[in-house]
Amino acid sequence: MRRSHAVRSLIAAGAALVGLTATLGAAPAGHAEDGAGDLPVNYNFLLGAIAAGAKLDADPPGGNDWTCRPTAAHPRPVVLVHGTLGNKNTNWQAYSPLLKNNGYCVYSLNYGVIAGTPPPINQFGGLGNIKDSAQELKVFVDQVLAATGARKVDIIGHSQGTFMPEYYAKFLGGASKIKKYISLAPLWHGTKGTMPLSMIAKGFGIAEDDFPVCAACVQMGNESQFLARLREGGLLVGNIEYTNIMTKYDELVRPYTSGSEPGMRNLVVQDYCKTDFSEHFEIASDPVGAQLVLNTLDPAHPQPVPCMVVLPFIGPLGG
Repeated sequence: MRRSHAVRSLIAAGAALVGLTATLGAAPAGHAEDGAGDLPVNYNFLLGAIAAGAKLDADPPGGNDWTCRPTAAHPRPVVLVHGTLGNKNTNWQAYSPLLKNNGYCVYSLNYGVIAGTPPPINQFGGLGNIKDSAQELKVFVDQVLAATGARKVDIIGHSQGTFMPEYYAKFLGGASKIKKYISLAPLWHGTKGTMPLSMIAKGFGIAEDDFPVCAACVQMGNESQFLARLREGGLLVGNIEYTNIMTKYDELVRPYTSGSEPGMRNLVVQDYCKTDFSEHFEIASDPVGAQLVLNTLDPAHPQPVPCMVVLPFIGPLGG
């Protein structure tokens, strides 16, 4: 019933297209595609990821400029943390140039690559043990702080990238190095989506940390030992400011409310735009969510959150 309701809503949204011409194609404030020197921002996750696949080992547009120095307006560098089977380029074709255009020093890494995998498979991350991935993030954040002279970073994560940094914050000393922690499609209560893998691990007596191909997938299960340890004593660490941005149409984080956590700021994109049908992947390129992120990073200068028809996987209708 929920899926049929979503389809009916999508059809209705398409029928209302004429009435939305004032907002169709709107981008987050601060991004002007025809502005001098601005990098293009790809709000279509699927096409952006496919295009980035031609250069899997490349940095995303505007990212990993090690000569960048934070400004008084934006004193902290932003570290982007991709999701499972993603990488720094495929995952961040929207956020990396968007943040650069708005004056941020922005960085991203590949993590969780299975050791010994050959090219180009070795460019797909988020598969290894989350504990090891958190250590990789720790090293990367230290590199960013050393290069920029900043004392703290802001983190924006997608999917597993909302989950793994918490291990770094809680157990590897990251709490003192993170100011804002923004999560796109978070899973603070795990997900039922990985239940088949969890059942296989239990059935064959395979430890979560040692599960082949994707140990992280099992660790993100809603009944995993990893999750139980992560949540023990609470998730709020130090003075970190947590913001969660969810979509009701998330097909991988089940239920989507797994991303909501007491004591954190919890946002659902459909509360700001009912015609936003972003799912688990498009949320990483969604212009509605992107403006929420920009307003969270710079709350002193909030801009209106745009509303338009946003289709699953392929982004804003008409632009």
